[in-house]
Amino acid sequence: MNIDTICAVATPPGAGGIGVVRLSGPASADIARKMCGVLPPPRHAKLVSFRDKSRQVIDQGLLLYFAAPASFTGEDVIEMQAHGGTQVMNMLMRRALELGARTARPGEFSERAFLNDKLDLTQAEAIADLVESGSEAAARAAQRSLSGEFSKQIAALQQKLTALRVYVEAAIDFPDEEIDFLADGAVQARLQENIAALQALLAATRQGQILRDGIWLAIIGRPNAGKSSLLNALSGQDRAIVTEIPGTTRDVLRESIELDGIPVHLVDTAGIRQTEDPIEAEGVRRAREALAAADLVLLVVDQVADMAVQLALLQELPDPERVIVVFNKQDLELADWDEEALLASVKVKSVSISAKTGMGMQKLRSVVRAQVGATEQPEGLFSARQRHVDALRRAAAHLQQGSQRLELDSAAEILAEELRLAQKALSEITGDVLPDDLLGAIFASFCIGK
Repeated sequence: MNIDTICAVATPPGAGGIGVVRLSGPASADIARKMCGVLPPPRHAKLVSFRDKSRQVIDQGLLLYFAAPASFTGEDVIEMQAHGGTQVMNMLMRRALELGARTARPGEFSERAFLNDKLDLTQAEAIADLVESGSEAAARAAQRSLSGEFSKQIAALQQKLTALRVYVEAAIDFPDEEIDFLADGAVQARLQENIAALQALLAATRQGQILRDGIWLAIIGRPNAGKSSLLNALSGQDRAIVTEIPGTTRDVLRESIELDGIPVHLVDTAGIRQTEDPIEAEGVRRAREALAAADLVLLVVDQVADMAVQLALLQELPDPERVIVVFNKQDLELADWDEEALLASVKVKSVSISAKTGMGMQKLRSVVRAQVGATEQPEGLFSARQRHVDALRRAAAHLQQGSQRLELDSAAEILAEELRLAQKALSEITGDVLPDDLLGAIFASFCIGK
């Protein structure tokens, strides 16, 4: 149980119209009385003078009191709203600390809300996601997670698995019954229903993670294929230098954009080729590093250079699911390409464009979205993180393993254990089962004041 009172500035640093200092803990109300000489009724705002140790006025502003347990953290909470400014906030913080509060750790307000059962872990994480959302779609997804949409779907799946575990445990406890519960196909059918539901939730969670984290998109190709022109076309500004001289880009150039609601981190790389120039060689090395780390790769080729040499890069690329071949410079109207013949030996997506005129760019955007599994209509998605995706994958693996053992040798005990492990993985998502060190790491990523 928390016995100390925490304090933090809840608004961004710097000058602003309003700044907020927040307190939570048993001494919050007493600290407010000593600073302001009065405590308003719960959930009523009162104009007060905030005073320092010598009783001089620091500032005038609003004081709000949220009595436990009807507060965000479940504890007594005080909010002091004053004029925004670094010095005013520092003076209010200093006085609160003199009166017995301590500086809050990053995310400690949300952590206390979680520990006091005011919200589960997915909702707590959604607060940080909402603050950090990089697009309107991401903000709406975070709000749906904050309202409990993700948690409800996890709870529904948990209930289905609990019912199935009861059914399997009954078959184990009563092996002499005339009816073989495991052999009648009902358990396998219900197991497959749960696997399908889990896979659907996993797909939605993966899309929610894309909305939150975005994707890393590496643009690679031979020198002068039009990589920098493509970066400029996707970002909508002249971010990269474009010339007719091959090898203009010698370093990795990064640009963050929003691609139809998806945060995209573009990486323009040096043209990949053999070179004796040490600077260009270092650029090629960094290009290969970006290639290895990218979620998706755009291989830019053009019809001016040797097509076979350009497409030879496909041998160095990751699996085809992460590659889109972009046939650039279509505005030059040179010899027609037989794209199917050119890509007959590899299964990759391809798009024909002109980065210079914009031809085919909308199709490229659609192909990128489809390649990473993003839907055209993000409504209904919720914010998610990599740890959620990992937990769902482990749960799915346990269900698949249980299904296989049931199918092969009717191993009811093993199936029951796999069901238990699947539920344990799901419980990690909402925080019902979670190691303390992981819990600390999650809240440490929050901003102070949240």
